[in-house]
Amino acid sequence: MQIEKTAELNLLWGSLILEELARLGVQHVCMAPGSRSTPLTLAAAKQTKLKQHLHFDERGLGFLALGLAKASRAPVAIITTSGTAVANLYPAIVEAWLTQVPLIVLSGDRPPELLGCGANQAIVQPAIFADYAKQVNLPTPDMAIPPQALLTLLDESVANAKRPVHVNCMYREPLYPGSISADFTHYLSPLGNWQHSALPYNQYADTQLISAPTPDALARFVHGKGVIIAGTLAPEEQPELLVELAQKLGWPLLTDAQSQLRQHGAAIGNIDQLLLQPKAKALLQEADTVLVFGGRLLSKRLISYLAEQKWKRYWQVLPRQTRLDPSHSAKQVWISPLAAFAQLPWPRSSEANWALQLVGANEQLATLFQQQIDDAEFGEAQVVRTIAGRGEQQLFIGNSLPVRLYDMYAPITPAAPNVFTNRGASGIDGLLATACGIAAHKASPTTLIIGDLSQLHDLNSLALAAKQQGTLVIVILNNDGGNIFNLLPVPDEKLRSDYYRLAHGLEFGYGAAMFGLPYNRVEDLVSFNEAYNDALAYPGASVIEVCVAQDQASEQIARIAAWIKQS
Repeated sequence: MQIEKTAELNLLWGSLILEELARLGVQHVCMAPGSRSTPLTLAAAKQTKLKQHLHFDERGLGFLALGLAKASRAPVAIITTSGTAVANLYPAIVEAWLTQVPLIVLSGDRPPELLGCGANQAIVQPAIFADYAKQVNLPTPDMAIPPQALLTLLDESVANAKRPVHVNCMYREPLYPGSISADFTHYLSPLGNWQHSALPYNQYADTQLISAPTPDALARFVHGKGVIIAGTLAPEEQPELLVELAQKLGWPLLTDAQSQLRQHGAAIGNIDQLLLQPKAKALLQEADTVLVFGGRLLSKRLISYLAEQKWKRYWQVLPRQTRLDPSHSAKQVWISPLAAFAQLPWPRSSEANWALQLVGANEQLATLFQQQIDDAEFGEAQVVRTIAGRGEQQLFIGNSLPVRLYDMYAPITPAAPNVFTNRGASGIDGLLATACGIAAHKASPTTLIIGDLSQLHDLNSLALAAKQQGTLVIVILNNDGGNIFNLLPVPDEKLRSDYYRLAHGLEFGYGAAMFGLPYNRVEDLVSFNEAYNDALAYPGASVIEVCVAQDQASEQIARIAAWIKQS
């Protein structure tokens, strides 16, 4: 092929890739500027089926895509140029792999003759994500390779994808086509039917495997004192069906912060703190049967209870086969959607209502939290409870201390938020960018609770927040450093201060101003409520900085724990 047609064939391949991804369910494409990815960028620019998102920082771009994929429950494409641009996606790809979120990375790359010879911006990109992404390494576009081979490769790699896929796209220069003069009619002739269709070239059936116990197995399983544990669950999985199941069996429902049921009035939401109470813990130790939905529990006390109890019967229900149990307990794992499993013909347990005392203990803690947090000094837990009690919205909770405060102290409420987290690798990077993605999918009202170090980590993503079309409230809990380390057994205070807490003395007002975001700094609950009400009514992103003392949260946590242990 003549060299002047190279750019046009590059663009044709890029167009085929983007079109097929759209047919495979991709709704969003996230792009960072770059030259080597030009065939993909130009193809995405003219693709009307995909909503486009642009950002200059690839690390933030990857987390934006992660949030979009979590909110849309569909694959999201990411386009980057070559070199370290691809490497900057690594943290988001790791998180997506661990939490089974399908991100489709399309990376522009140098052709083989420019690798390992000192050419500019040329690194080895195949396998750059190691085992955290499925590899698809494309050759440079070539008329000798039929277009249907490209489509079938994409179909097999992306259809039913539950984790990241890396499609590395090598392109020779020229990259920028001038006038479109090449005639690809003959080349594309095998795609005649595909061109007049809206379906993928190869259509793969859903690979979902569903397993379920027999009615006899159900009857044997519910014979005894049991508990149901709700781990990490998405809103679309219908976790509310577990409340009905718990009531039918007569067993307590213990809920993780990420279960969507942490604030449900019919669940035992305060389980992390109840396990500090000797009477409640002793009662729970009478259980001999456990039914776990999901995995990735947050509370270390709940994890320890599940690991240390001598279970006669242990069932775990997961939507797909994976290993989600760091205690490596012997168990029966069922592969099934939550809704299907919860609606099986379950009989009532022979030991129904064996743990009714937990209901009263759970309510007593709810009263204690109101007295010791809501009616006490201004602080981080008070802010978290205030936000969590504001009803239906999307709530993204940052790692480190914020998500633990929610797990420990979230209030019971009839209208709880949909909760999102990044608890695969549990890093503090990319949290704002992920929240921006969650908020952007349908421009749904969203609140992010994030710590100060996490926000410093992701300061560039304030540029993404500035583009938001719907309400996004960024609540920064600024305790001047990583004060979760106040809760950990660091040998002495000097080590804690010098090597762990890393006080910085920074505030975020000028950062918000740099990106044109409304900003409020608050130091009391009245001011917070005023600022939060204004932010919820604002059609865009805004920042509320909550300034508290370094030891406020840790001292309050210790006081409440001491009271519970003595009750």
